[in-house]
Amino acid sequence: MFRKILVAVDGSEMSEKALEAGLHLAKEQKADVTLVHVERNITIPVGLEGTTVDNIYESIQKEGENLLNNMKVKAEAEGIQAQTVYLQGDPAVQIVQLAEKENHQLIVIGSRGLGNIKEMMLGSVSHKISQLSHCPVLIVK
Repeated sequence: MFRKILVAVDGSEMSEKALEAGLHLAKEQKADVTLVHVERNITIPVGLEGTTVDNIYESIQKEGENLLNNMKVKAEAEGIQAQTVYLQGDPAVQIVQLAEKENHQLIVIGSRGLGNIKEMMLGSVSHKISQLSHCPVLIVK
């Protein structure tokens, strides 16, 4: 039924559970897996332009890529080869666009992640993805 599964990860406990669920389904369905991490665009205060900003962006990207590599190692430990994708922007929009562009048949995401204001935005990314997605979305609790 599902031949291409997209699993969104952000390092939260819920994304770990989403990874487990996605890998379980991938094994069961003999599906290809893509792991995606989307870094929100950050606003740099005036006066911090230049090298400092470049260092901040570089550090954030390296952290995201390390997260993806760690998740890929977990997938490989389960016998699943996973592709990784690092993106920047609105997480929900980027994830839905990637799923559509690469013809994923299922998106797996945690019910909440590491948002800045967790209490006010619980599940906002997963909810938005469920509204925008062209394919089924599995929201893991």
